[in-house]
Amino acid sequence: MEEERGGAGTPDNFQRLWTPHRMAYIKGENKPTGTGGDEGCPFCEIPAMTDEDGLVVARGAAVYAVLNLYPYNSGHLMVVPYRHVADYGDLDEPEYRELAVFTQRALAALRKASGAQGFNVGMNLGLVAGAGIAAHLHQHVVPRWGGDTNFMPVVGHTKVLPQLLRDTRQMLADAWPRP
Repeated sequence: MEEERGGAGTPDNFQRLWTPHRMAYIKGENKPTGTGGDEGCPFCEIPAMTDEDGLVVARGAAVYAVLNLYPYNSGHLMVVPYRHVADYGDLDEPEYRELAVFTQRALAALRKASGAQGFNVGMNLGLVAGAGIAAHLHQHVVPRWGGDTNFMPVVGHTKVLPQLLRDTRQMLADAWPRP
């Protein structure tokens, strides 16, 4: 009987969403550490890309805003200094000032573009704090909506994003406040 079903197991009434591309992320395969300086650091490589290819939403003099490739929610942005520094205390005054301004603009763009009702904003400084790329500081801006935690991430350990990253990038770039 098992061979007739092609080894798919016992049928049940559950529908499944398969996201095999996430397994590489979960296992940390080819995960960049950024510890070798600028070389191999995605946050150092992204500024050389087009906005579309790098998923850059906005660029400033000292920092840029980019979509997270592995978002917690649709529209999850990161504000990143161009300079390869690991700690908030290592930022110079123009960098930390523009980081703050870009965080405000990210909030405004997400409210305008997606009607976000709340936000998680913060940094994970160091590997033990959960930083995926600890060697290059970045601030997360995660939009939240009432009821956005449902059974998928809680039970299914899967996040359902309603929009492609390129479309989200364009929507947020269009909503980004101009100085």
